[in-house]
This record gives sequence, structure tokens and C-alpha cells, in this order.
Amino acid sequence: MRASPRHAYVHVPFCRHRCGYCDFTLVAGRDDLIERYVAALTRELKRVQQPLEIDTLYLGGGTPSHLGPAGLRRLFGVLQERLRPAADAEVTVEANPLDVSDAFVGACRELGVTRVSLGGQSLDATTLQSLDRDHMPDDVRAAVGRLLQAGLVVNLDIMTAAPGQTLAAVESDLAAARAIGVQHVSVYCLTWEQGTAFESARRRGDLVPAEESLERAMFELAIDRLSAAGYEQYEVSNFARSGFRCRHNEAYWDCRPWEAFGPGAARFDGRTRTTNHRSTTAWINKTLAGENATGDVDRMTDEQAARERIVVGLRRCDGIDRTAFRAASGFELDTLAGDAIQRWAAAGLANDDGRRVRLTRAGLLVSDALWADVL
Repeated sequence: MRASPRHAYVHVPFCRHRCGYCDFTLVAGRDDLIERYVAALTRELKRVQQPLEIDTLYLGGGTPSHLGPAGLRRLFGVLQERLRPAADAEVTVEANPLDVSDAFVGACRELGVTRVSLGGQSLDATTLQSLDRDHMPDDVRAAVGRLLQAGLVVNLDIMTAAPGQTLAAVESDLAAARAIGVQHVSVYCLTWEQGTAFESARRRGDLVPAEESLERAMFELAIDRLSAAGYEQYEVSNFARSGFRCRHNEAYWDCRPWEAFGPGAARFDGRTRTTNHRSTTAWINKTLAGENATGDVDRMTDEQAARERIVVGLRRCDGIDRTAFRAASGFELDTLAGDAIQRWAAAGLANDDGRRVRLTRAGLLVSDALWADVL
């Protein structure tokens, strides 16, 4: 019998504004749906028959902070019926800088939030404009200042390869992130997702993606500057000061079971990933009608689950310990990926000391291209 999940994700799909690059499950300018969303979430939570004690709770979106202090209190009131954070739990809320008022920070403290992931993306006005963001650099600084003063852990998202962004602009962003004192930084390269306004503009020739060599230089700069400032790169895109890794994400990367609620949310029991309908309105309507709101079910065999464990394990800079992998998956790492590991090591993409396999910097930079060798 599999253990009960100790981690939970809740998707809050509301935003003030949809950025041109975003393909997440969200609705902008539809606050009229909030009441029905809360009712549907209340109903979905009843799927958990007994309250779960959890070690991490993550509210993502969308923009959970868009609910405001009163809305956040109401949401937590609904969640506490089934999700009970342990005394030392990590509780994360994603936020837009414009939402981080003193009242919002006060609500976070009152509700037991320990960590805020701030969608800053940049501290440069030109880059923010090119990313179709609705805030300015000083809004990011003010939000971080309020959160840190209240004793909350802050993750700052930084985006690279934005339209027209230069290497010097990325260097400036990294320096600013270090200067404002956040404990965690997530660095993401802009991706051009099908169906987004940016992708449509790219096809028309109105926007031009950054050259691959510039993308790589930007990411290597992030590694160098953040590492020099005392941030440990512990996963491809994530950097943390000592003691401030994101425990919720580490649960994902360790393939531990987790619960998930809300439109587009995906839960995992160790073998099966069940994803809710991505349409917010369809999820609300189906859930309130007592119908199945599942959009996709991915059932893995034991071997498929082990292969996925290799992929998420090698995205982490700690890599994969062969003994621990065998204990967790029931498979020998080299039976599933030995030939690939040898090729990667010969090409300078991985280090293998016989006990543990880690991707090198060169391997981390091209990691997405390696997974076909495993999956």
C-alpha cells in the first residue's frame, strides 16, 4: 500500500492580465468566476476522505495573490478542512509584485505562509515591457522589501532570452536580485509556447527569438554570478542560499506522491499522474455538477516510472546515487541507462564516479536534449 501524500498543490487560475508568453491554465479579467471556483474547489477537496497532514503546500497559478488578503483568508479556510500543514511545513504562495501590499503580507503571516514566489521576471523596465508585464522594477523591490521585513522567504523568478534582451541586461538583473537579498532565485529561459500571443507574433515576424548562443551565454552568466554570490544551483533552473531550497519542488523531483486541486492541476501517486481539465470554466462546471473533471491520465509501468525518476534526478545537481535509485525504483540504473551514461560521460556531459552520476555544466545546459536516450 502506497503512503499518503505529504505534499499538495492548489491551482488558483485568476490573473489581472495574461502576459504574451504565458500558456498556463488561467483566466484574466474573470473575477466573476471566483465564487464558483471556490465552491468547486470545496467540492473537489472532498475527494480526500480524511484530512492530510502535509509537509509542503504550494499555491500556484495564475496569480494566487490576485485574490487579495480577504480572498486568501477565505481560500485557506476552505483548504484547512482537508489539508493540514505540519508544524514545520513549507507553505508557498505565488504573487505578482503589484499585489504585495502590507495587508497581503499581514494575511500571509496570519495564515502560516512561509514562502512567497514572486513573478518579478526582471528588474529592468525595458525587459519588463518586452515581456508584457504589468509592473515596474520598483514594484519588485518594494514587494521584496515588505516580504523580507516580515520574515518570509522570497523566491524571485528571473527570465532570460526575452525579446531584445541583451547579456548586459541579464547581468544587471542578476546583480539586482543579489542586492535586494532574496534567498532563492529561479532562472527561466523564455519559451515560445504554441497558442500564445508571443508565438503568433514570432510567426508573423514581429518578435524574434534570441540566438541559441546568446541563450546559453545568459544561462551560464546566471550560474556564474549567482554561485559567486553564495547561491547554490541545486536544479537546472533553481538557485538557493544555504537552507532555502524549495522543499515542495524537491518532493516533485524525488517522485514522491502529491495531491493537487484546481483546473489543470496534476496529482501523482507514484505511478499514475492525473491531470484536471485545463479549462477553468469546464473544470468548474464539471466539478459542481458532480462529473469527472479529469482531463488526462498517464499510467506508468514500474519501468516507465523508474525512467522518469532518472530524468528528474539528473535535473538536480546532486545527480543520482545508484544505491538510492535501486532502493527507490527496484531497478539498476545501469540496466536502464548505462549506455547513455557512458556516451554522456565520454562527451563531457556527465560525471560518473561509479557511485553517483551527475550532469556537468555542459550537460545541464543541453539536458532537455538528453532525455530521449532514457525515455
